[in-house]
Amino acid sequence: MGDYHDNPILILKTSQGNRSLAWDFLPPGSERYEVGNAVFAGYKDRVPIWDKGTDPEPVNWYAGKQYDDCFNAAKDVLANFDTHFPHWKGRGYEIAGFVWWQGHKDTGNEVHAERYEQNLVHLIKTLRKDFQAPEAPFVVATIGFDGWEMDGNALTVANAQLAVSGEKGKYPEFQGNVKTVETRDFWRSTEESPKDQGYHYNQNAETYLNVGQAMGKGMIELLNMNR
Repeated sequence: MGDYHDNPILILKTSQGNRSLAWDFLPPGSERYEVGNAVFAGYKDRVPIWDKGTDPEPVNWYAGKQYDDCFNAAKDVLANFDTHFPHWKGRGYEIAGFVWWQGHKDTGNEVHAERYEQNLVHLIKTLRKDFQAPEAPFVVATIGFDGWEMDGNALTVANAQLAVSGEKGKYPEFQGNVKTVETRDFWRSTEESPKDQGYHYNQNAETYLNVGQAMGKGMIELLNMNR
Protein backbone atom coordinates (compact mmCIF):
# COMPACT_ATOMS: atom_id res chain seq x y z
CA MET A 1 0.00 0.00 0.00
CA GLY A 2 2.91 2.31 0.71
CA ASP A 3 4.26 1.75 -2.79
CA TYR A 4 0.84 2.33 -4.34
CA HIS A 5 -0.01 5.62 -2.63
CA ASP A 6 1.99 8.83 -2.83
CA ASN A 7 0.65 9.97 0.55
CA PRO A 8 1.66 8.42 3.91
CA ILE A 9 -0.18 5.24 4.87
CA LEU A 10 -1.38 4.42 8.38
CA ILE A 11 -2.56 0.89 9.14
CA LEU A 12 -4.70 1.11 12.27
CA LYS A 13 -5.08 -2.37 13.71
CA THR A 14 -8.00 -3.09 16.02
CA SER A 15 -8.35 -6.77 16.72
CA GLN A 16 -8.68 -9.53 19.29
CA GLY A 17 -8.30 -13.26 18.83
CA ASN A 18 -10.67 -15.98 20.05
CA ARG A 19 -13.71 -13.89 19.14
CA SER A 20 -16.85 -14.72 17.16
CA LEU A 21 -18.65 -12.55 14.63
CA ALA A 22 -21.91 -14.06 15.88
CA TRP A 23 -21.30 -12.98 19.49
CA ASP A 24 -18.25 -10.85 20.40
CA PHE A 25 -18.03 -8.85 17.16
CA LEU A 26 -21.77 -8.88 16.47
CA PRO A 27 -22.46 -5.52 14.78
CA PRO A 28 -24.86 -2.98 16.30
CA GLY A 29 -28.40 -3.40 15.05
CA SER A 30 -28.19 -7.21 14.88
CA GLU A 31 -31.45 -8.75 16.08
CA ARG A 32 -32.17 -11.90 18.02
CA TYR A 33 -33.09 -14.95 15.98
CA GLU A 34 -34.40 -18.42 16.66
CA VAL A 35 -33.26 -21.83 15.43
CA GLY A 36 -35.44 -24.66 16.67
CA ASN A 37 -35.98 -24.18 20.38
CA ALA A 38 -32.91 -21.97 20.78
CA VAL A 39 -32.74 -18.18 20.86
CA PHE A 40 -29.50 -16.57 19.70
CA ALA A 41 -28.35 -13.20 20.96
CA GLY A 42 -28.92 -9.89 19.29
CA TYR A 43 -26.70 -6.87 19.86
CA LYS A 44 -26.26 -6.03 23.56
CA ASP A 45 -27.92 -9.25 24.79
CA ARG A 46 -25.98 -10.68 27.76
CA VAL A 47 -26.56 -14.36 27.02
CA PRO A 48 -25.26 -15.93 23.79
CA ILE A 49 -27.84 -18.74 23.44
CA TRP A 50 -30.83 -19.76 25.52
CA ASP A 51 -33.97 -21.92 25.32
CA LYS A 52 -37.19 -20.26 24.26
CA GLY A 53 -39.43 -19.41 27.17
CA THR A 54 -36.63 -19.36 29.74
CA ASP A 55 -35.05 -16.46 31.61
CA PRO A 56 -31.31 -17.19 31.60
CA GLU A 57 -28.74 -15.70 33.95
CA PRO A 58 -26.75 -12.92 32.24
CA VAL A 59 -23.03 -13.39 31.73
CA ASN A 60 -20.32 -10.76 32.25
CA TRP A 61 -20.19 -9.89 28.55
CA TYR A 62 -22.61 -8.90 25.82
CA ALA A 63 -23.17 -9.50 22.14
CA GLY A 64 -21.10 -6.96 20.25
CA LYS A 65 -18.82 -5.97 23.13
CA GLN A 66 -15.67 -6.69 21.14
CA TYR A 67 -17.05 -4.66 18.24
CA ASP A 68 -17.61 -1.75 20.60
CA ASP A 69 -14.24 -2.11 22.35
CA CYS A 70 -12.15 -2.40 19.19
CA PHE A 71 -13.83 0.13 16.97
CA ASN A 72 -14.49 2.72 19.67
CA ALA A 73 -10.76 2.53 20.41
CA ALA A 74 -10.08 3.23 16.74
CA LYS A 75 -12.47 6.18 16.82
CA ASP A 76 -10.72 7.57 19.90
CA VAL A 77 -7.36 7.40 18.11
CA LEU A 78 -8.74 9.17 15.06
CA ALA A 79 -10.49 11.80 17.19
CA ASN A 80 -7.07 12.67 18.62
CA PHE A 81 -5.16 12.23 15.40
CA ASP A 82 -2.80 15.20 15.82
CA THR A 83 -1.85 14.08 19.32
CA HIS A 84 -1.13 10.49 18.37
CA PHE A 85 0.62 11.39 15.11
CA PRO A 86 2.25 14.80 15.68
CA HIS A 87 4.45 14.37 12.59
CA TRP A 88 1.23 14.54 10.52
CA LYS A 89 -0.35 17.31 12.54
CA GLY A 90 -2.79 19.41 10.57
CA ARG A 91 -2.89 17.08 7.56
CA GLY A 92 -6.09 15.28 8.46
CA TYR A 93 -6.78 11.77 7.24
CA GLU A 94 -8.97 9.76 4.89
CA ILE A 95 -10.24 6.26 5.62
CA ALA A 96 -9.21 4.59 2.39
CA GLY A 97 -10.20 1.00 3.14
CA PHE A 98 -11.01 -1.79 5.58
CA VAL A 99 -9.63 -5.32 5.85
CA TRP A 100 -11.10 -8.25 7.78
CA TRP A 101 -9.52 -11.66 8.54
CA GLN A 102 -11.39 -13.64 11.17
CA GLY A 103 -13.60 -16.69 11.46
CA HIS A 104 -12.10 -19.52 13.50
CA LYS A 105 -14.32 -18.95 16.53
CA ASP A 106 -17.46 -19.14 14.38
CA THR A 107 -16.52 -22.62 13.23
CA GLY A 108 -17.21 -23.99 16.71
CA ASN A 109 -20.99 -23.59 16.37
CA GLU A 110 -22.96 -24.82 13.35
CA VAL A 111 -25.57 -22.07 13.64
CA HIS A 112 -22.91 -19.37 13.94
CA ALA A 113 -21.19 -20.76 10.86
CA GLU A 114 -24.45 -20.75 8.90
CA ARG A 115 -25.12 -17.18 10.06
CA TYR A 116 -21.65 -15.94 9.10
CA GLU A 117 -22.54 -14.58 5.67
CA GLN A 118 -25.43 -12.49 6.99
CA ASN A 119 -23.31 -11.18 9.85
CA LEU A 120 -20.42 -10.32 7.52
CA VAL A 121 -22.66 -8.34 5.18
CA HIS A 122 -23.98 -6.45 8.20
CA LEU A 123 -20.45 -5.86 9.47
CA ILE A 124 -19.28 -4.35 6.18
CA LYS A 125 -22.23 -1.98 6.01
CA THR A 126 -22.03 -1.05 9.68
CA LEU A 127 -18.31 -0.29 9.68
CA ARG A 128 -18.65 1.94 6.64
CA LYS A 129 -21.49 3.82 8.30
CA ASP A 130 -19.75 3.98 11.70
CA PHE A 131 -16.60 5.50 10.22
CA GLN A 132 -18.45 7.70 7.71
CA ALA A 133 -16.66 6.01 4.83
CA PRO A 134 -19.50 4.66 2.66
CA GLU A 135 -17.33 4.23 -0.42
CA ALA A 136 -14.25 2.76 1.31
CA PRO A 137 -13.09 -0.51 -0.28
CA PHE A 138 -13.39 -3.58 1.92
CA VAL A 139 -11.15 -6.65 1.61
CA VAL A 140 -11.97 -9.94 3.34
CA ALA A 141 -9.56 -12.87 3.60
CA THR A 142 -11.01 -16.35 3.90
CA ILE A 143 -10.00 -18.58 6.73
CA GLY A 144 -7.46 -21.15 5.54
CA PHE A 145 -7.38 -23.86 8.19
CA ASP A 146 -6.27 -27.24 6.74
CA GLY A 147 -5.92 -25.68 3.30
CA TRP A 148 -7.90 -27.39 0.54
CA GLU A 149 -8.79 -30.25 2.88
CA MET A 150 -11.04 -27.86 4.85
CA ASP A 151 -14.50 -29.23 5.62
CA GLY A 152 -17.46 -28.89 7.99
CA ASN A 153 -18.22 -25.60 9.68
CA ALA A 154 -14.90 -24.13 8.55
CA LEU A 155 -15.86 -24.66 4.91
CA THR A 156 -19.23 -23.05 5.61
CA VAL A 157 -17.48 -19.95 6.96
CA ALA A 158 -14.99 -19.80 4.08
CA ASN A 159 -17.80 -20.09 1.53
CA ALA A 160 -19.69 -17.32 3.33
CA GLN A 161 -16.63 -15.09 3.11
CA LEU A 162 -16.28 -15.81 -0.61
CA ALA A 163 -19.99 -15.12 -1.18
CA VAL A 164 -19.75 -11.43 -0.24
CA SER A 165 -17.06 -10.67 -2.85
CA GLY A 166 -18.44 -8.13 -5.29
CA GLU A 167 -17.59 -10.01 -8.48
CA LYS A 168 -19.80 -12.92 -7.34
CA GLY A 169 -22.84 -10.75 -8.04
CA LYS A 170 -24.76 -11.92 -4.98
CA TYR A 171 -24.62 -8.44 -3.44
CA PRO A 172 -24.75 -5.93 -6.31
CA GLU A 173 -23.97 -3.03 -3.97
CA PHE A 174 -20.59 -4.67 -3.25
CA GLN A 175 -19.52 -4.84 -6.89
CA GLY A 176 -16.20 -3.06 -7.31
CA ASN A 177 -15.85 -2.21 -3.61
CA VAL A 178 -15.74 -5.54 -1.70
CA LYS A 179 -13.28 -8.30 -2.53
CA THR A 180 -12.56 -11.62 -0.86
CA VAL A 181 -9.10 -13.15 -1.25
CA GLU A 182 -8.57 -16.89 -0.99
CA THR A 183 -5.99 -18.01 1.60
CA ARG A 184 -6.16 -21.81 1.53
CA ASP A 185 -3.08 -21.97 -0.68
CA PHE A 186 -1.14 -20.38 2.17
CA TRP A 187 -1.81 -23.09 4.75
CA ARG A 188 1.37 -24.82 5.91
CA SER A 189 1.44 -28.19 7.67
CA THR A 190 2.80 -28.76 11.15
CA GLU A 191 5.87 -30.35 9.58
CA GLU A 192 6.62 -27.01 7.87
CA SER A 193 5.78 -24.88 10.88
CA PRO A 194 7.06 -23.98 14.36
CA LYS A 195 4.08 -25.41 16.25
CA ASP A 196 1.13 -27.78 15.99
CA GLN A 197 -1.40 -25.00 16.60
CA GLY A 198 -3.91 -25.03 13.77
CA TYR A 199 -6.08 -22.18 15.03
CA HIS A 200 -2.96 -19.95 14.82
CA TYR A 201 -1.96 -21.32 11.40
CA ASN A 202 0.73 -23.36 13.18
CA GLN A 203 2.46 -20.04 13.88
CA ASN A 204 3.87 -20.09 10.36
CA ALA A 205 5.23 -16.66 9.45
CA GLU A 206 5.07 -17.43 5.73
CA THR A 207 1.33 -17.94 5.99
CA TYR A 208 0.78 -14.60 7.69
CA LEU A 209 3.03 -12.80 5.22
CA ASN A 210 1.26 -14.33 2.23
CA VAL A 211 -2.18 -13.46 3.61
CA GLY A 212 -1.12 -9.85 4.24
CA GLN A 213 0.28 -9.51 0.74
CA ALA A 214 -2.86 -11.00 -0.79
CA MET A 215 -5.06 -8.56 1.11
CA GLY A 216 -2.88 -5.65 0.02
CA LYS A 217 -3.07 -6.74 -3.62
CA GLY A 218 -6.83 -7.15 -3.27
CA MET A 219 -7.12 -3.61 -1.96
CA ILE A 220 -5.08 -2.26 -4.87
CA GLU A 221 -7.36 -4.07 -7.31
CA LEU A 222 -10.38 -2.36 -5.81
CA LEU A 223 -8.67 1.03 -5.80
CA ASN A 224 -7.68 0.64 -9.45
CA MET A 225 -11.27 -0.23 -10.37
CA ASN A 226 -12.45 3.07 -8.92
CA ARG A 227 -9.74 5.47 -10.08
